[in-house]
Amino acid sequence: MRIAYLLDQYPAISHTFILREVVGLRDRGVEVDTFSIRSSNPQHLLAREDMDEYKRTFALLPISPSALVARHALAFARAPKPYFQGLLGALKIARGHPRRSLWQLFYFAEAVLVWHAMRKRGLRHVHAHFTSPAADVAMLVAALGGGASNGWTWSFSAHGSDIHETDQRLLAEKVRRASLVVCVSDFGRSQLLTLVDERHWSKVKVVRCGLERTPAQPRQVAADAQATPLNLLNVGRMVRLKGQSVLLEAVALLRQRGVAVHLTIVGDGPLWSDLHERVERLQLGTSVSFAGYVGQDEIGEFYAAADVFCLPSFREGLPVVLMEAMASGLPVIASGIMGIPELVEPGHSGLLVAPGRADLLADAVAALADDPAKRHQFGEHGRRRVLTEFDLADSVARLDGMLSEVASPGE
Repeated sequence: MRIAYLLDQYPAISHTFILREVVGLRDRGVEVDTFSIRSSNPQHLLAREDMDEYKRTFALLPISPSALVARHALAFARAPKPYFQGLLGALKIARGHPRRSLWQLFYFAEAVLVWHAMRKRGLRHVHAHFTSPAADVAMLVAALGGGASNGWTWSFSAHGSDIHETDQRLLAEKVRRASLVVCVSDFGRSQLLTLVDERHWSKVKVVRCGLERTPAQPRQVAADAQATPLNLLNVGRMVRLKGQSVLLEAVALLRQRGVAVHLTIVGDGPLWSDLHERVERLQLGTSVSFAGYVGQDEIGEFYAAADVFCLPSFREGLPVVLMEAMASGLPVIASGIMGIPELVEPGHSGLLVAPGRADLLADAVAALADDPAKRHQFGEHGRRRVLTEFDLADSVARLDGMLSEVASPGE
């Protein structure tokens, strides 16, 4: 099987799970050519694997205007009917809405670049990650190739936040047109099922993210080990939906209660300055550290140094960072939303709290701070659950089987 993988930006610091998926498919003999709409940010190339993948990924943008015009002229000359059908189809999806029409024209311009590169490489199936913009472009690539009747097919993976951040009418159209839709959680699948009628349900599948069967060695912490202060860890992009502000409020509440904690936040993003200012307003001082971006070859050190992992997100699919924490033997506290309860068994492998509730988050942290035996128990159970039920090889094998059923063989 030969397929194209399309993302908005790849490789990226927050897309390591996709890199693992690509490598896993290649290990199974699938030829995967990776395409990135925008060239990857050098800040995201923190590990050797990232750099290797960057070198073999075809980036569409930036491109000179003359090269863009040349690609479109070639596409029109080789297949004028599919070209016009793809262009008109893009505008039809927008339904006359000026802003949507403009974006669809952008997606069409990018789709021609992907179509040209795929045709040159003999590829006929493109799989997009995330519901937008990669899925929009992939849908138009298949149309440019003449669609399934001409051997051009496409599919996409929907994760968590992207399901709700995408225009629901457009998302429903993508589900109807795709040959396969992959969700990382049952919750995510249920959200897509509400958008389309039952005849499309069978092609909406679940393939959970996974980790390698032998991840880093678990933390060696005695069941009665005290932790003063209790070291909390959060890993994620600094965006509002990750809830780091709530976590900072919880730390302030814990300090007021006399519970000694230290929080390390790993990651970067648009809220970097806001979160630093919030630390100052809450007078948290040295109780909070910001580590910035950390590559996969270094993140294990942060898991090993922590006592509890906290993920107070407002929206999540099936967070791989939570899997990594559990696989390292860390007890976890997370928001009981979306796909997270499919991973964390409350009271057995971790604690779940209502999103946006700093008081409840502080209560959960305080409960684990006073109970090292419970922390040890949660860590052991969580690690066992991830290694037995969220294995990367099993997930990739399942995905391989699904793609082989819908992907054209190529040339």
